[in-house]
Amino acid sequence: MDKFLNKDVIFRNLEFENSAQVISFLADKLLEAGYVKEGYKEAILERELEYPTGLPSNAPGIAIPHANHELVNTTTLGIATLKNPVSFQNMEDTKSAVEIQIVIMLAIDEPHGHIEMLQKIVGIIQDEATRKNILAAESDNQLFSLLEKSLI
Repeated sequence: MDKFLNKDVIFRNLEFENSAQVISFLADKLLEAGYVKEGYKEAILERELEYPTGLPSNAPGIAIPHANHELVNTTTLGIATLKNPVSFQNMEDTKSAVEIQIVIMLAIDEPHGHIEMLQKIVGIIQDEATRKNILAAESDNQLFSLLEKSLI
């Protein structure tokens, strides 16, 4: 799993006004680093409208946006922690919103790779203390270490 964590696409304490800005930022960074193909950002933004990825939970909330594997060159996770929450549509009730401060963008290059990756991420999703520690990370290295520990 550690090969899917790459420091060049992990960001902390960012500020955005809405979910589309966060998604666009991460998708752009994945493209710049060569992990995804042209069209990934558009596909992930479109998919988010139809199949929202905000998970209902206690704060800090987490979202897991992703797009089709055909637009991915190399599997990785684009991760952002947010200084202030932004609203994402609720995965379970698309008519409601959830406040999100951790975004884990899945860039998976295999057709069924999302399931395996989601199983690894479930530990973070279900552990409020881990989410709080990730959000409170005071350095990029500390954030990377916390993610590595949680996902391996």
